[in-house]
Amino acid sequence: AKPGVHICKLQKVSVPQFLIEGDKFVKWDEDSGVGSPVTLKVDENGFYLYWTNQNKHNNESVLIILAVFWIFPLEQEVDLLDIATIRDTRTGKGAKVPKDPKLRHIVTMGPTDTLEEKTVTVVSGADFVNISFTNFCCNKKEIAKQWSDELLDIAHNLVQLNSPVTSYLKKMHTRLTILTDKQGKIPIKTITKSFAQNKEDRKRVEKALDAAGLPSGKNDTINPSKFTFEDFFQFYKNMTGRSEVEKVFDVISQNSKKKLMTAEQFMDFVNKGQRDPRLNEILYPYTTPDKAKDLINIYEPNQYNRSKAQMSLDGFLRYLLSDDNSVVSMEKLDLADDMDQPLSHYFINSSHNTYLHASRAARNFSLPLSLSKHRFYIQFPFPWRSIGLVESLTTSNNILQLSLLSYFTGHQLTGKSSVEMYRLSLLSGCRCVELDFWNGRTEEPIIVHGYTLVPEIPAKDVIEAIAESAFKTSDYPVILSFENHCNPKQQAKIAQYCREYFGDMLLETPLESHLLEPGRPLPPPNLLKRRIIIKNKKKHHHGHSKEKPSKKLSKGAAPENGETQPFLSKDDSKDSVDLEDVSASGPEIPEEDISSSSDDDEDSAEPDDLKNLDKSQSDKGTAEKESEASDEISDLVNYIQPVHFYSFESAQSKNKSYEMSSFDERQAMTLLKERPVEFVNYNKTQLARVYPRGTRVDSTNFMPQVFWNAGCQLVALNFQTMDLAMQLNLGLFEFNDRCGYLLKPEFMRRKDRRFDPFAESIVDGIVAGTVSIQVISGQFLSDKRVGTYVEVEMYGLPTDTKRKQFRTKTVQANGINPVFDEEPFVFKKVVLPELACVRIAAYEDSGKLIGHRVVPVSGLRPGYRHIMLRNESGQPLNLPCLFLNIAVKDYVPDGLSELAEALANPIKYQNELDKRAKQLSVFQDDTLCDDSSENSEPTQPTSIQPVPVQPTRPLPGIGLGGSIKRRPLPPGGGSGSSSPNSGTSQHPTSQSSPQPTNMSRLTSIVGPMPPPPLNLGAFSETGARDKQQDAVLFYPEPFEKLFDCKAYRDKRQQLEKKLEDLRKKHEKDRKMPRKSHPAKSVLVKRLSSKNLYVDGMIKKDSFPSTDELLRIQLDREKDIHGKEQEEIYKWMEKMIKETQAKQLKLLSHLEEREKEEVKKWIHSWRKDEYKRLSKLTRDKSELDRMKREVSTLLVDKGVEERAKKTELYEDIRAKLEKSHKDIFRKFEEYKMKESQHIEEEYSLRYSQLLSLSMDSDTCSNGGGSEHTFRGDACHSMH
Repeated sequence: AKPGVHICKLQKVSVPQFLIEGDKFVKWDEDSGVGSPVTLKVDENGFYLYWTNQNKHNNESVLIILAVFWIFPLEQEVDLLDIATIRDTRTGKGAKVPKDPKLRHIVTMGPTDTLEEKTVTVVSGADFVNISFTNFCCNKKEIAKQWSDELLDIAHNLVQLNSPVTSYLKKMHTRLTILTDKQGKIPIKTITKSFAQNKEDRKRVEKALDAAGLPSGKNDTINPSKFTFEDFFQFYKNMTGRSEVEKVFDVISQNSKKKLMTAEQFMDFVNKGQRDPRLNEILYPYTTPDKAKDLINIYEPNQYNRSKAQMSLDGFLRYLLSDDNSVVSMEKLDLADDMDQPLSHYFINSSHNTYLHASRAARNFSLPLSLSKHRFYIQFPFPWRSIGLVESLTTSNNILQLSLLSYFTGHQLTGKSSVEMYRLSLLSGCRCVELDFWNGRTEEPIIVHGYTLVPEIPAKDVIEAIAESAFKTSDYPVILSFENHCNPKQQAKIAQYCREYFGDMLLETPLESHLLEPGRPLPPPNLLKRRIIIKNKKKHHHGHSKEKPSKKLSKGAAPENGETQPFLSKDDSKDSVDLEDVSASGPEIPEEDISSSSDDDEDSAEPDDLKNLDKSQSDKGTAEKESEASDEISDLVNYIQPVHFYSFESAQSKNKSYEMSSFDERQAMTLLKERPVEFVNYNKTQLARVYPRGTRVDSTNFMPQVFWNAGCQLVALNFQTMDLAMQLNLGLFEFNDRCGYLLKPEFMRRKDRRFDPFAESIVDGIVAGTVSIQVISGQFLSDKRVGTYVEVEMYGLPTDTKRKQFRTKTVQANGINPVFDEEPFVFKKVVLPELACVRIAAYEDSGKLIGHRVVPVSGLRPGYRHIMLRNESGQPLNLPCLFLNIAVKDYVPDGLSELAEALANPIKYQNELDKRAKQLSVFQDDTLCDDSSENSEPTQPTSIQPVPVQPTRPLPGIGLGGSIKRRPLPPGGGSGSSSPNSGTSQHPTSQSSPQPTNMSRLTSIVGPMPPPPLNLGAFSETGARDKQQDAVLFYPEPFEKLFDCKAYRDKRQQLEKKLEDLRKKHEKDRKMPRKSHPAKSVLVKRLSSKNLYVDGMIKKDSFPSTDELLRIQLDREKDIHGKEQEEIYKWMEKMIKETQAKQLKLLSHLEEREKEEVKKWIHSWRKDEYKRLSKLTRDKSELDRMKREVSTLLVDKGVEERAKKTELYEDIRAKLEKSHKDIFRKFEEYKMKESQHIEEEYSLRYSQLLSLSMDSDTCSNGGGSEHTFRGDACHSMH
């Protein structure tokens, strides 16, 4: 949104009094050699420039004048010129003067000022090609200057151009009052001819005049003083009826019997129907009751109704026809764009081959012919390849006679050329024109379409014309696109003429604030006001060059003495063919120096064509001269340096905003198709020029919208051809005060934004729109009795463009007031409204265009509006208009329309809910009331149980850390469900429809989400997803859980059993007689003697003592305990590793399964959407577009969901692996502690045994049974 309200600076036409009162001039015509003294005037509304003969009512004076000046004829009628058709007014150098000396002498009068300074030349025409010059001479140059300036201001006034219907009705009324007969009366015939040609329609005109209380006889006349505009407006209402407006009025006034509308009803109509909902409510407040009353006071003709604050049907119609109800926002027409952005941020109105003019008749040419064995060969100049170019061919006396077709436009090969095209293009707002320089025969450079039959223009005249016209209607910079094929000497002259005629307007050096450095942006238009920028090859001095000079010279430009002419060849080679298969060759363009930058020459031939060029062509200049001449031109080049385009990466790495490239439409289309995003990014910093391909010899145009969508700034069109492309161009550049510069949308300027011109879905950060246009009726579409119909089209992004889809029915035999009353034509979703425009065109039933109008969507005002139609060149048609009902609003998907309405008007929405509840109350009974009593259990909403993530059977070895637990689902990622074993879900969702988070873009297309397959219940609707739903997470449990495993318990029991068996065996050995075990005692002694402390010597033949046996037992117990414990540790480590591996494997399995579920879910959703979309529209192209859009978005969503799954599970995996490492660390700590504990236990037992042994010695000295004592001590140890 803009920071504030734009203050419109556009002003209505204010005609100076001296124009209204008139001045005396002599009007002269060169063709007839006639001059007439006239009084030149302008009506008070600035509609017409008209003149009357000064001696109109004085025949005697006329005779005297005739006697003295035979050149003056007797004129009795008023003549006029529609100011809307005036394209230029000139005085001084640009004015025309008579060539006939006698005529020149007669028109010269007054002081000694030059005749040019006292002449006003008015240039007018319906297009850029068919123009006429009307010349007036006065006696003072000041008068000529005043008239010239004021007329041009009125002619180019945008408010006047976009006037409402009422103004054009006044214009017609003014015309009728001006065109009086000799008696100063308005003939009825003049009125009938203005509105109808058919006999039946003329009767309608006469009846309407009679109903308005005006004379209606064929031979009657009307006194202009008694033919007021109110009378004419009554006649208009009688002619058109406007019953369709009455229907609208009845709806608003609620069918009031008095046919009156209250101020409140009118206020509601303005606020609800006519107000643009896209406007900020604070900056653009709603209409208040006082404002509504003010409007009633302005437009209601009845004084009594005004006093009662009521509006009649007549007043309502006047309001609909007024400038308070215009179809285009005046703020958009005004200079409202920010003009301080770099040049690359603007669309720039551009022309291609500006010099070409029209040629309406076939042109004959004679070329010399060489015969060889009854066959002739001809090599046409490039690019004569189009079929149908040669209309007829005859031979006579070895002269080939060709009649070449010349189309109704400026033909690229045979058309005319004119300096006027430069003037008119610049005056229309064009800011980039093309100059194709070639060597002239008289050492003067010329402008011509090289190697064609187009006449040449002196370059000097063109440069002078540009200097005079560049800034007459716009102060913003002009770019001159040079295609320079001149030799060094003539190039130097071009530079000289530029400096001479442009003067300070020529930008020769870069601005200090915007130097030519990498990374520096281009200067803004505001800093370049009234400056002329040259686009030409730039010579760089690097001190070395890799090209071969001889090679460059061998392929030089045209020779110094003039342009190389077309020629014939007797060559019998395969390159010479019959006329049915015409070959082409063109001017060779010198290969570029590595040290030079160059634009792609638009008219250069392909490599295959270059080899056909005659080898005799050479450049007579030297390399030094060419280099010197290049310096002359190079000094004029700064911010627009053409270079060959290599790649987007290369341009980005160099980052030189002052370098630009040119592409023909095919090259640009290839780049756009293959790398659209990069093309848009390229155009954010550098200029790109796109021009028509060379095969468009009939000067047709490509659709500029295609390349505007990519952000191309200089989309060059053939201004001489008023086709659909030019109509769109004129309609677009009429905005922003027709200055020639339009600021591109923000996302096409910012480097941090990504935009794909082929996007079919809603672009993030851009509010899509909906446009609805209902064609209700037309007025004065044609003065012929023909059928009429209307087409409505939209041009914008490929997905927004709709052509030949919306057309009304044909109303037969009615061109005056056809009523179509069609259903609205709805452009449901306009992805990019800022780049879209609507074209509304009326046609005769034969298909002939009546008139059209192109309006950008951003400037279209909603409501009941009248739209005035224009001709192909954008000039108003005065009477033809259409009555429309337009709706422009932000796009709301079908599934969210009720929600949007509720948000916009919550009170109304709640009232509707209450109303529905009351209506349903009639179906309620006592049973229903009992069911909803306080004690009854609330009905739980059913939901599809999600797929269990945890397997129903425990996986083997999953005991350690294998449990599956849940954590709260992170926003936008993962799937979750309650456990299948947990009974009823605690947080059931109201729906099981799978709608992932952040699906606003997808919802905008597909509407309500379809239910998922039953096995995809893990995906829950975003809106109903409970915050406590979980995602899969593995929490590894402590390894101590292994102690509860049966395998662990078995191993422990096995260890205890071995130790117990060992104890029993030792107990038995101790109780047995020692004699029976001599060898074993010795063996035991030998094994244990290393570990036991022996106090004293033991004899070899003695038996082991009880202490020794106990020590042996402890040693064996410790040895067995250590070995068995080590086996347990190995088993535990193995179990931990296996379990952890299974956990990771299970995690990967779950990840892949969920990704596969996403894929199935997307496939199912797409299938359901295709079925649903096929029921919404029968238009195959629209259905295909919607399917592509849905498919693209669902695929993107599937990729996004899979990426979320991957991210989620990677996070889980990382945490799980970290936990696994913690488990191993704790397990190692456990092993160390356990080993230490066992060692401490056996050390304690050894200590006890040693203590008992010492006590036993004491006991032995005191007497007693040794065996009994040892047995007791051993048991006490255990």
